[in-house]
Amino acid sequence: MKIVSYRVGDRETYGVVVDDSVVDLRKRLPPTHRTLRDVLTLNALDEARSAAEGQTGDHSLDEIIFLPVIPNPDKILAVALNYDDHIAETGRDKTANPAWFIRVAASQVGHQQPVVMPKVSDNLDFECELAAIIGKGGHAIPAGEALEHVAGYSCYLDGSVRDWQRHTRQITAGKNFNSTGGFGPWMVTADEIQDPQVLDLSTRLNGRVMQHGNTKDMVFSVAELIAYCSTWTTLEPGDVIVTGTPGGVGFKRTPPVFMQVGDVVEIIVENIGTLTHRIERELWVRRRDQRCGPS
Repeated sequence: MKIVSYRVGDRETYGVVVDDSVVDLRKRLPPTHRTLRDVLTLNALDEARSAAEGQTGDHSLDEIIFLPVIPNPDKILAVALNYDDHIAETGRDKTANPAWFIRVAASQVGHQQPVVMPKVSDNLDFECELAAIIGKGGHAIPAGEALEHVAGYSCYLDGSVRDWQRHTRQITAGKNFNSTGGFGPWMVTADEIQDPQVLDLSTRLNGRVMQHGNTKDMVFSVAELIAYCSTWTTLEPGDVIVTGTPGGVGFKRTPPVFMQVGDVVEIIVENIGTLTHRIERELWVRRRDQRCGPS
């Protein structure tokens, strides 16, 4: 089952993708089920599946505005240096434990929405990643049980502003500019992804393959990542685990390749789909009540 979060007009909702349309679940489920995160919190995926069964789509995919799969996550936890070839190209050493950073919700956009190059940098880089979406929360989850806590999987563009990422040893700034990450187009439920460690993933920039890898080459598996991070934070339904990128990133190429205004970047994950974004430049406006700010 593919579940998408989206907007039609001024109404935000979510639904099940059927062919080239979407069945609006918010119209069919109780008022307590306002968002996909609510559905996960209420352990209501089976209820959602039943509500969509035999229904025709309410909206075509062409008429909706895609939102991030989980527009309002409590946490977006991302891991760096989780593929051997990416570790090698950066010249870093493999670590005994996963290296984590956090993204904020405002740093990500939905499928087909513009990814924004910050006004203060031209070093916007691409990273293709698999995202795991937590369905059942927990603390100190054993690795052997971790995949039972996953509701589904999605594609993730971990857009990275490299110069700001290198300002200090902490990379958080370069990972959190507004609208630099992509999350979508939908969540494929975990029952359709029997093994998350055998998925091809790639980045295409203007049609050219820039990255290609397979999740079997992760240093730490999805299950190991969930077990590790749930030791130091309680995972909640709707939390997002972003699992790292393979080699081929732009800033380690000779010469470096960064995304440019007008470029189209695609993140493809096997058995999930293709996440697509066009790059736009951030615009700033000056207002009477503040020095400057994004428009």
